[in-house]
Amino acid sequence: MILIGDVREKLKQLPDQSVHCVVTSPPYWGLRDYGTALWDGGDPECDHMSDKRGSRFATPVSKKQGRNIGSGTASRRDCDCGAMRIDNPIGMEDTPEQFVANMVEVFREVWRVLRDDGTLWLNLGDSYSGSGKGPAGNLGATHNERWLEHKHSAIVPNGLKPKDLVGIPWRVAFALQAEGWYLRQDIIWHKPNPMPESVTDRCTKSHEYIFLLSKSRQYYFDNEAIKEPSTQLGKTNIRFGGTKYGDSDDPKHATKSGNEYTDSGTRNKRDVWTVTTRPFKGAHYATFPPQLIEPCILAGCPPDGTVLDPFFGSGTTGLVAQQHGRNWIGCELNPVYAEMAAKRIKDAEPQPKLFN
Repeated sequence: MILIGDVREKLKQLPDQSVHCVVTSPPYWGLRDYGTALWDGGDPECDHMSDKRGSRFATPVSKKQGRNIGSGTASRRDCDCGAMRIDNPIGMEDTPEQFVANMVEVFREVWRVLRDDGTLWLNLGDSYSGSGKGPAGNLGATHNERWLEHKHSAIVPNGLKPKDLVGIPWRVAFALQAEGWYLRQDIIWHKPNPMPESVTDRCTKSHEYIFLLSKSRQYYFDNEAIKEPSTQLGKTNIRFGGTKYGDSDDPKHATKSGNEYTDSGTRNKRDVWTVTTRPFKGAHYATFPPQLIEPCILAGCPPDGTVLDPFFGSGTTGLVAQQHGRNWIGCELNPVYAEMAAKRIKDAEPQPKLFN
């Protein structure tokens, strides 16, 4: 099922320790607006209320709120038309510290609904501190884009300098560790087809992190389900000389300790996952490649268990969970994206249910 609304409220509807595994990718800090803006006052004909560039779900609230911002001094949340953005979506915080605090709040509730033997697989991307040049060079953009650029180009919080890598993934990971989560592993998602970048003073970014966290020292983890083909049998080990496990090409041979073993043709999955990004014909900006989260679900959730994605987006977590015989629950702030996710997995049984 899909719960529509702010994840900080919707998770409260779920019982304690009711899910086996959580696989999710929260909105990245300061990178984009996912189209849920609430604006107060201003000109209803302004493009901040239009259907352009991901802002088509913006909702005028001035009549309900009875507020009139007028034409006073503009702030980072103001539009030139006099409108003020009054919602506080995750990812649009003024500072990294505020974003981390919101993440901690969300995952406190995730902790409650996750079983004691459950795991959290958390994908987070990073971003750079703004250039400080402001919005003047982007006059052709919609208001939402100009607001977003100004908001994060003018902010240099707590020692961050223009062009600094913010370090959001590790800030969140360490904050969750301090909250009591076990930070078990940092998995590298290597992208063979990364987004092109025009930078000339650093390398093009081609990876993101997936953090594996748990509530307990011992937890459910199906290592066998995600083993990968072995590539070591018969290969030369330069450091020790000869083959790695002895001089015989037979699958049954001696280990370095002298004990015999039979090569099964598989090995433990490594912590660098090479997965190509894939476009999604729907309108959602960011989608998990199914191949990326398949190991998370297979290793982290038992058959017929339940997977939770607090930031459901286009519904890939639910799609993959259902394909592998797992139940799923998603939370999504944007009702249009929730409908999109439901349609994407409409052929599955039972049909996904939407709850406001």
